[in-house]
Amino acid sequence: MDIQKIFLILAAAAVIVNVVVLMVIVSSLNRRGMKTNILDVRLRPWKYLAAYKAATVKETGKPGSLYAFSLLLSGLAIILALAGLLIPRF
Repeated sequence: MDIQKIFLILAAAAVIVNVVVLMVIVSSLNRRGMKTNILDVRLRPWKYLAAYKAATVKETGKPGSLYAFSLLLSGLAIILALAGLLIPRF
């Protein structure tokens, strides 16, 4: 298996984990009484990410851990995908 495929597989794994984290965030918002629309979550996930940050800052004074984890996974997925696409095949 070449390095390009490894980077692309890791990027796909980061995207899948980020989707799971977003589902947990939506569940957390539902428990807090905010109505969520699953189709809207698929189209505008940043809206619910911002709502989660606002809700946790209001409760604890700092953003929740899922907020930072989601941002980290998004950046990691982009970097890994770019690395997988830009590295030449050998």
